[in-house]
Amino acid sequence: MHPRNKHRHRYDFRELTAICPELKPFVRVNDYEDESIDFFDPAAVKKLNKALLKRYYGVTYWDIPENYLCPPIPGRADYLHHLADLLYENKAEVQKNQLPEGEKIRCLDIGVGANCVYPIIGNAEYGWTFTGVDIDPVAIEAAQKIIDMNSFLKEKIELRLQKNASHTFKGIIKKDEFFELTICNPPFHASYDEAQSAAKRKLSNLKGKKIEKPVLNFQGQSNELWCEGGEMKFVGDMIRESAAFKDSCYWFSTLISKETSLKNALKILKSVDAVAVKIIPMEHGNKKSRIVAWTFLTKERQRQWQTQRNF
Repeated sequence: MHPRNKHRHRYDFRELTAICPELKPFVRVNDYEDESIDFFDPAAVKKLNKALLKRYYGVTYWDIPENYLCPPIPGRADYLHHLADLLYENKAEVQKNQLPEGEKIRCLDIGVGANCVYPIIGNAEYGWTFTGVDIDPVAIEAAQKIIDMNSFLKEKIELRLQKNASHTFKGIIKKDEFFELTICNPPFHASYDEAQSAAKRKLSNLKGKKIEKPVLNFQGQSNELWCEGGEMKFVGDMIRESAAFKDSCYWFSTLISKETSLKNALKILKSVDAVAVKIIPMEHGNKKSRIVAWTFLTKERQRQWQTQRNF
């Protein structure tokens, strides 16, 4: 994990259960005589997330509707730390004495979800302000409740409903609005059946026996886990649309899991004349992924941004 990731070491379940007593019933001693939880149990994972968000990010209230995506906190934190590095490496050499922090850094979260995790972590770690976007009104309502119940988030996170599911940025980014970063964890699968088949294979391999009816520990609604065309189409459409907003963002970015999706993304990025493209590998346990970031800003425009932001 990233060196600044607070979750690089084993979880201290004594500390976490003291902070969040609701987690305690789910903690057991595993085969290695360590305290842990059953990561295949959605309820246990949800309570662990609640404890982590309270312990490390100061969130006193966090909840999501049943069957909504419950993301792994360490991986979400890694994404944001890598993007902070991406902004840092583009700072003028004379100013390279601190990380990009503060509300001047605006981040657009595509698919903020009911959990609102990226904005929570990004604001706590770097003081960034966020605009979270989703096509699901229920997710927006749940995320708004998290913001309202944690007063320190109220002026830091704004939520917007995307009314047209075929668009990413259109109808969201306003005229003369500028974001330093966009982030996205795109739907991975192309259909419900594909998602179920993948879950069966994963759980069967992990448990050493055939699993016919998997219980997804991360849960998730259809728009969170799958969409027509899957990850490849979603990311491809996002890249094409980003070209129409080339002056509205410094670094666009997305997670990409599949090698085939990466190859397709790089091909499309070349076709839309992205000025620079960065591929940042990420690995958490057996899961391998990468961040793909791209910008349309020329070197001169980047210097102008640094001057305008005093960055």
